Amino acid sequence: MSASTASRTASPLRPRLLGRSVVNLVVGISVLYTLLPVLWLVLASTKNRDALFSSNVLSLTDFSFVQNLTDLFAMDGGLYGRWYGNSLLYAVLGAALGALISIACGYAFDKYRFAHKEKLFGLVLAAVMVPQTVLALPLYLMASGTGLVNTFWAVFIPVLFNPFGVYLGRIFSQGYVPDEVLEAARMDGAGELAAYFRVALRMLGPGLVTIFLFQLTAIWNNFFLPMVMLSDQDLYPVSLGLYSWNSAASVSPEYYPVVIMGSLLAVVPLILAFALLQRFWRSGLTAGAVK
Repeated sequence: MSASTASRTASPLRPRLLGRSVVNLVVGISVLYTLLPVLWLVLASTKNRDALFSSNVLSLTDFSFVQNLTDLFAMDGGLYGRWYGNSLLYAVLGAALGALISIACGYAFDKYRFAHKEKLFGLVLAAVMVPQTVLALPLYLMASGTGLVNTFWAVFIPVLFNPFGVYLGRIFSQGYVPDEVLEAARMDGAGELAAYFRVALRMLGPGLVTIFLFQLTAIWNNFFLPMVMLSDQDLYPVSLGLYSWNSAASVSPEYYPVVIMGSLLAVVPLILAFALLQRFWRSGLTAGAVK
């Protein structure tokens, strides 16, 4: 092989290797950016208050994980356990019902014809771009007018309706439910509700799980709406409860270890949900990618 041929062969390889190195570097930095706070949280949850204030988090001494866990569920009469149960109720039940509502609305937008359908769907897309914090005050005024402020329903009802979930529901319906299958079900005598629940909903399983996970994450991390709606600590979710403890920690430093331990336990349900439903979630994300 001549020198000119070798140089032409090597020159395309250099940009390719350089590009791969840059991509690997960016990915590595992103992984560190994501995992380092989690690592600090895990290590800090094993330390007592003195070790936290002495910046001795990375050492293997002062191990008090069990003591911190005990203090967490004993603090303020076991209030954290109630907050955890509230979050599970808000998030799991709210995400399940919200995903069913979203997938049904998306299916209707995809399969049925009705007046001003695309204009209404345009409003749904416009609602996706509205930040949830903007809606907190109108929702509070509506809840106040109906007497729902400082109740379970003031937080639970608004999370059932998710415009982004409706958009995803229509996309999944287009990708998973062929019109021919519905026509065959109707020819066999199935009504619209039977065709939806017995045929379409089963095909929409991966999409339903995907929307459920998005809803679960959003509701579990929901903070501003409960802060506006609730004043009774017994109704707080974990996010708002830990915020109140963290605010009190500036006066009472004994709250710092339990806040860190509570933050660590707060991410466990999301990790379990994504791990257990990963198979459905990954297949749902590829809907419509291959025809």
